[in-house]
This record gives sequence, structure tokens and C-alpha cells, in this order.
Amino acid sequence: MSDARKKSKVVSYNKWGYIFLAPFFIVWVIFQFIPLATTIYNSFFENYRSGLTQIGPNFVGLKNFVTIVTNGDLINYSKNTLIMWIIGFIPQIFFSLLLAAWFTDPSLRLKAQRFFKTVIYLPNLIMASAFSMLFFTLFSDNGPINSILVNIGLLSQPFKFMSNATAVRCLVGFMNFVMWFGNTTILLMAGMMGIDQSLFEAAEVDGATATEVFWKITLPILRPILVYVLITSLIGGLQMFDVPQILTNGTGDPARSSMTLIMYLNKHLFSKNFGMGGALSVFLFIITGILSLIVFRISYAGEVK
Repeated sequence: MSDARKKSKVVSYNKWGYIFLAPFFIVWVIFQFIPLATTIYNSFFENYRSGLTQIGPNFVGLKNFVTIVTNGDLINYSKNTLIMWIIGFIPQIFFSLLLAAWFTDPSLRLKAQRFFKTVIYLPNLIMASAFSMLFFTLFSDNGPINSILVNIGLLSQPFKFMSNATAVRCLVGFMNFVMWFGNTTILLMAGMMGIDQSLFEAAEVDGATATEVFWKITLPILRPILVYVLITSLIGGLQMFDVPQILTNGTGDPARSSMTLIMYLNKHLFSKNFGMGGALSVFLFIITGILSLIVFRISYAGEVK
């Protein structure tokens, strides 16, 4: 077979690769790239509705970005978002590591593992709206939690959970923890089950304790998965919306202490202020990228020389 015919056959095969990849790129361009480009474009325009009057679109350059930075809302709502994310993430990663270590330890010989794995993953399948409504009912002023605490004598009168900033933040963080720790446990279990068992056997021969094996072998090998969990959880935390939105009826009360960045963005979009909404979306994109890069660099700082 001549070189020309071989080259033609290779090209003929390659085109099928591009054909199979085309649907992905078409979907990505339509649902990812075009909305991103449109959002960045709108962020440079004054475009909102005042009563029945439509203002704009008028090109204003960086005015929307300056307004968001100078009015202080971006910093306040970023702080709220990160606080509630931290409240939920710390117990999430702790219990996920603990459960993953228990389920993958052959020496424990735990029974009914499939049942327990299913149970811890079930909250991840519950809609956030249903979860939020459940907690709103449980912790309302006349709800079951207050009734129990008053009846057993721990409280003299019902505690106003929804009027206390710390209580609302803790409820949001707790709900995020309950909904997502099962998913994190499954990911960490997959990583632990992929570790070569000969490493554990060698450590046992050397007299290493279970704690030393966990810190010296398991955690270092799990680092890529832990970085993945941390970054995806951080991105999900910055996108926190449904739980605090429903729990506080979209107000972010008390005193907007539970108002997240996406709730703030939703208010701009609801009021048809596309310029400010676009600018805030760009800020969110930049903040997410910077925080993810920081987490990645810190996690691999010891390996980079």
C-alpha cells in the first residue's frame, strides 16, 4: 500500500473521532461558552428596569464592577457564604474519612456494609427544597424541637432559631453536611480501596499502629482525591443557594447574615438588573478560580520543588 493511501486511510479514521466529539463541543458551546460570553458582555452595560421604565442597555465600562466592590455587599455576602460552607465542610470531611476508613478496613469485618452505605448516601438523593422545608418546620418557634426542649426543661420559652444569625448559619451548614457527606464518603472509599494492600502489610510487619498507617500511608496517597473533594466542595459552597433561600424565604435574615453570593445574584436577576448580575457573575468566576488555584497549590506545595 502506498504512503498516499495509508495517509488517506488514517484521515478517514480520524474523522470519525471528530464526529463523535462534535456533540460534546456543540452542547458546550451552546450551554457553556455562549452564556459565559453573554454574561461578560452584559457586565459592561447599564441594563435594568425602574418601575415600568427600561433603562439601557447603555455601555458603562467598569462601573458595575466598581459599584459591587465599593458598596461592601460583595465582601459581606462572601463572608456569609464561606462561614456556612466551613460549618458544613469540616464535619463532612471528618466523618467521611472516618466512615471510609471503617468500611475499607478488612480487620473490622463490619456486617451489613451495603445497608449502611445505602443509608448514609440516601440524604444526597433528597431534594434540597424538601430538606429545607423539613428543617424550617422542625426549628420554627412552635416547632417540634422547641416543644421538646421546653417540655424537658432545657428552655423556659421557645428559642427563636430563625431570628438568630448563628443558629441559621449552623442550620444551613448542618443541612449541607447531612446532604453531602455520603457522596464524599463514597469518593474516599473508592480511593482507599485502590491503595495497594502490600503497603499496609509492610507497615504492619514494621510495627506501625493504625493511626500511623492512616497518617503516613492512607492520607498521602489520598491527596489527589482530597484535593478534588475540597475544590468541588468549595465551588459548591460558593454556589450555595437553595438551602438558605428556602430556609429564610429568600431574605437571608436575620439582618442578611445568611445571604449568599448566589442569593445576591438572584436578586439582581429577579429585578432585571442584568448589568449588575453579569458583573457579579464575573466576580464569582474569578473568585472561584483564585480559591481553587490556592487550594491546589497549597495541597501540592510539598511536591513542587
